[in-house]
Amino acid sequence: MHFSLIIPIYNRPDEIDELLESLTKQTYSSNYEIVIIEDGSTITCKHIIEKYAPLNVSYYFKPNSGPGDSRNYGMNVAKGDYFIILDSDCIIPPNYLQTVDEELSKDYVDCFGGPDAALDSFSNIQKAINFTMTSFLTTGGIRGGSEKLDKFQPRSFNMGLSKKAFIASKGFGNIHPGEDPDLSIRLWKLGYKTKLISKAFVYHKRRIDWNKFYTQVNKFGLARPILNAWYPEYTKITFWFPTLFLLGFLFSVVCVIFNFPYFLYCYGFYFSMLFISSLGQNKSLEIAFYSIVAAIIQFYGYGKGFLLSFIKIHILKQQPEIAFPKMFFKR
Repeated sequence: MHFSLIIPIYNRPDEIDELLESLTKQTYSSNYEIVIIEDGSTITCKHIIEKYAPLNVSYYFKPNSGPGDSRNYGMNVAKGDYFIILDSDCIIPPNYLQTVDEELSKDYVDCFGGPDAALDSFSNIQKAINFTMTSFLTTGGIRGGSEKLDKFQPRSFNMGLSKKAFIASKGFGNIHPGEDPDLSIRLWKLGYKTKLISKAFVYHKRRIDWNKFYTQVNKFGLARPILNAWYPEYTKITFWFPTLFLLGFLFSVVCVIFNFPYFLYCYGFYFSMLFISSLGQNKSLEIAFYSIVAAIIQFYGYGKGFLLSFIKIHILKQQPEIAFPKMFFKR
């Protein structure tokens, strides 16, 4: 296999600097190329790329059309027969490409996904967000924390896709976020398999604050009912859990007013378990506390977005592009 690393970037030259620096340390000995797509940035990264002449890097600048379309652009110009799609805010472990090559050689699939992890150098808020985005207690392992999944949906911060599967599926759609599960489902319907390579993790830096984190998870919630409308056969009751969690919490607060606090005790027990789990993993009281904050934001943002989108898409029968125009990039 000839790997092409596909990396879209928008106004973040400092991120591509760290990513390319990590790629100089790869143990993988075969040739591979790096394709960087500048998605209409006003702060470009070309001067950063020039620092890494020993790497086989191709740089393309295009008008802004979103990450999905930029990845498609990169795969169209890439020379490899297997694409590895990465976000610009990732740092790649030295054995990453070697691990991917070995795993695909043993058990080939046309699409894989890998999990994310946090480096010691990350801020405590970044570590807390990473914990809540990957913990089984919050997301159930859907982002790569568990292999006990019937069909794994790779996420595009760390995804592999064969050229054959890309051509057949035509790549990512114009919805964002939500382009990852949309592509996975279309691949399944075309007969392609996906899998998790748990050892092929990346360090996902997520340069984000609490407000940006809320916006991100809220959009995740908005996207899911749209995908459920497009692909009803892949709808799961678990998609409702954050919304039910949110509504249940409000109901529990009302019950306290009527001198029935026991439902609220259940929430206290859950957050205590989350705190203990984060403390055990991160060995930090501060990160454990921030993990509670991140989980509250995650459930509130996603749950609120999901409920609003469900009402507009499934009850009011609005067209997704009309109901949520900011979630669709024009090409």
